[in-house]
Amino acid sequence: MARKKVRPRLIAELARRVRALREQRERPRDSQRYSLDYETLTRPYSGRRLPARAWADVRSESRLLQLLGRLPFFGLGRLVTRKSWLWQHDEPCYWRLTRVRPDYTAQNLDHGKAWGILTFKGKTESEAREIEQVMYHDWRLVPKHEEEAFTAFRPVSEDTLCSVPYPPLLRAMILAERQKNGDTSTEEPMLNLERTRIEPWDYPAKQEAKRKAKGTPV
Repeated sequence: MARKKVRPRLIAELARRVRALREQRERPRDSQRYSLDYETLTRPYSGRRLPARAWADVRSESRLLQLLGRLPFFGLGRLVTRKSWLWQHDEPCYWRLTRVRPDYTAQNLDHGKAWGILTFKGKTESEAREIEQVMYHDWRLVPKHEEEAFTAFRPVSEDTLCSVPYPPLLRAMILAERQKNGDTSTEEPMLNLERTRIEPWDYPAKQEAKRKAKGTPV
């Protein structure tokens, strides 16, 4: 009985999967990448030192997994926020945890990944996604008895005025330009005041894209 030939494409696909599996196994874990020497404030894995503005937070604040490791079921369903959000925004900004995957090779289970539903400046996203910057030392847990007050938010009604008349000089210039171009329109020129919505600079998705463009965070 003739032996069945293996198609080259199948061999190439199998080799690709083997290479991907080896890369995944050799990839450093979060506990290795983001471990920190608190005396020199340096990441041993990358050799990079934390920026000076982060030194105070490193000594007084906690990483996200440090907070969650003290809670039952790693705090699933709880609310977490960041000190920088509390300082910069009056509207509520927080994550509601839906999934936590700690790095079990870490000594105190203080490294890993987490997923949740983001509410930023009172606007809640529809789907859960991975939480960025879990290794930063500025995470805070919202106490259960304060969750209702923390999440309470009444959006400010926006002014319905979308356009106003042009100043007299600009109005005369626009009408003269119309007359020069043969435009017989009698419509009053109005200045549009509708705002273009731009996400804040510290929106998590923007920060994550900026981090990927620069490289591995310290």
